[in-house]
Amino acid sequence: MNKKELRKKYKELRQFLSSEEIEDKSLAIANQLLRMDIWDKLYYHLFLTIEEQKEINTEYILQILAGKDKEIVISKCEFAALGMTHFLLTDNTKIKKNSYNVPEPIDGLEVPDAKIDVVFVPLLAYDKQGNRVGYGKGFYDNFLNKCKPETIKIGLSFFPPEEKIEDVSESDVKLAFCVTPDAIFSFTN
Repeated sequence: MNKKELRKKYKELRQFLSSEEIEDKSLAIANQLLRMDIWDKLYYHLFLTIEEQKEINTEYILQILAGKDKEIVISKCEFAALGMTHFLLTDNTKIKKNSYNVPEPIDGLEVPDAKIDVVFVPLLAYDKQGNRVGYGKGFYDNFLNKCKPETIKIGLSFFPPEEKIEDVSESDVKLAFCVTPDAIFSFTN
């Protein structure tokens, strides 16, 4: 399937998930993450859940990061440049939804791309090679291309991988892992 077909398929699949299923699966994903060898890093980038899109509830991952005393980085979209500015999440961070219902920090302490050690990547679909399909604007590919090469890129998904995404482009950034409620897929071979 191509990206357009996959976007349609997975947006529809998400619509069938109940609030309870989303919570259960989100908690299971957080528990899977605890099994990974990624907790010796300092700066972790996390997306905040777009509830209207029935995304994974990242609140559980936020709690893990806070409990492990990690530096949590969240982003604000820059629509003109299709880029993101990253801010340290602190007790004083004020969050507001943008016009696409994406929760974002209003301002704060800016964190450069090169500081980030681990990125939890939102996605709609992914394949067995570690390619992902997002919402199609390229925000995450632009961001991930600016990260240092050793930054660990971890997709989070309610669903297992597709066999192959047909229309992967040169600018698409592959994931190192994708974590689902039932499994951890590694693409680092």
